[in-house]
Amino acid sequence: MDEFHPFVVHENDVPHECWGDDGPGAVSWKTLLSGDRTPTEAMTLGVTEIQPGDPDRMYLHRHEHAETYYFLKGQGKVVVSGIEHDVDAGAVVFVPSNAVHSVRNTGKEVLRLLYVFAADSFSEVEYVFEGDHPEVATPLQD
Repeated sequence: MDEFHPFVVHENDVPHECWGDDGPGAVSWKTLLSGDRTPTEAMTLGVTEIQPGDPDRMYLHRHEHAETYYFLKGQGKVVVSGIEHDVDAGAVVFVPSNAVHSVRNTGKEVLRLLYVFAADSFSEVEYVFEGDHPEVATPLQD
């Protein structure tokens, strides 16, 4: 049996990631816990910021791993399996495995959310984009 030890990471010490200039959506994030980067397992966690206005949104996508969003700041809309939901600070959204989903900012300030995957590492999560953006994307770090 593995022995677990506490681990602390500070968001300011983690680089931003994005899909790149040609990527699907002008969204950036910081992966705070991921087994390929931190001494953790069974959960991947990070924060995402979506700027106000189009095209700063997360395109429709899906992945094998279930995901949970916890909204920290701002106002937005989340679409999961074709159903749109209003969200703001304090809202929690559970996204089942392979459910097509997206998030967009509908407010005037940054929409900030915490994301959690049921995965050992972020590298295990394969994003498949829908509609006009069907590519499988690989994130870039700054």
